[in-house]
Amino acid sequence: MKYGANVLIWTANFTRDQLPLLAEIKRHGFDGVEFPMFHPEDFALRDIRKGLEENLLECTVCSAIPGGLSVFAEDPSIRQKTRQFLEDCIKTAAEAGAKIFAGPFYSPVGYLPGRRRTPDEWNRAVECYQSLGSMLAQHGVTLAIEPLNRFETYFLNTAADAARLCDQVGHPNVGILFDTFHANIEEKNVGEACRAVARHLKHVHTCENDRGIPGSGHVEWKDVFQALGDIRYDGWLTIESFGFALPEIAAAAAIWRDLAPTPESIAFEGLKFLKQNTATAARG
Repeated sequence: MKYGANVLIWTANFTRDQLPLLAEIKRHGFDGVEFPMFHPEDFALRDIRKGLEENLLECTVCSAIPGGLSVFAEDPSIRQKTRQFLEDCIKTAAEAGAKIFAGPFYSPVGYLPGRRRTPDEWNRAVECYQSLGSMLAQHGVTLAIEPLNRFETYFLNTAADAARLCDQVGHPNVGILFDTFHANIEEKNVGEACRAVARHLKHVHTCENDRGIPGSGHVEWKDVFQALGDIRYDGWLTIESFGFALPEIAAAAAIWRDLAPTPESIAFEGLKFLKQNTATAARG
């Protein structure tokens, strides 16, 4: 198992000024860092690679679909622009050394047209992910698609649907990001949902129900750790939360208050909780 911290806990725009944060993340016992990439051309690639090498850290990369784009848009030119955005991100993520590129890669977070998805939208999404397969394999990157809760998307909400999507895509470099925050809203049992995606599980975000410190809320953590042990998951457990004053993402993630005493407490106290519980699950 590897433990990661998403830098969105601190900042939405990681630059050279934040490089000292990597040393703190390493000192507290993390194995890696997850970097957001909303604009590949602005990604601090050289500084990030240098910081990772100096601190002996690995990385994963996350992103989201920008406004106006969609993998299932009716307009083929929009779908092509979306595919180009994803290809640019995949290439840049690979250059940073990431093997996982994760996020809700279908439509912008918060896009809610007031209806259910259509079969045509589903099929267009499948076609887009299939078209990325060879490039993902070439760069050694896995696309981990994230189901979101119903208040953030209408397209992909449950583990069962995410597994069905990946079954239809049928490529080993396309899988699922399982996020306990979203699962806590949408699933009857979070542990069983985790088992349902086992064959496609590529990445895990370990987030509390209020996005505060993992272990401080009511996520069914015992079931989560038991399920991860049962399916022999040995990938990343990454703590994702959002800084208290990041206007870039506050509206999309609905962050209107401080989630913990400090951003550091979410990451560093959360890591202790994860390590204690994965060790307990392993013994059990």
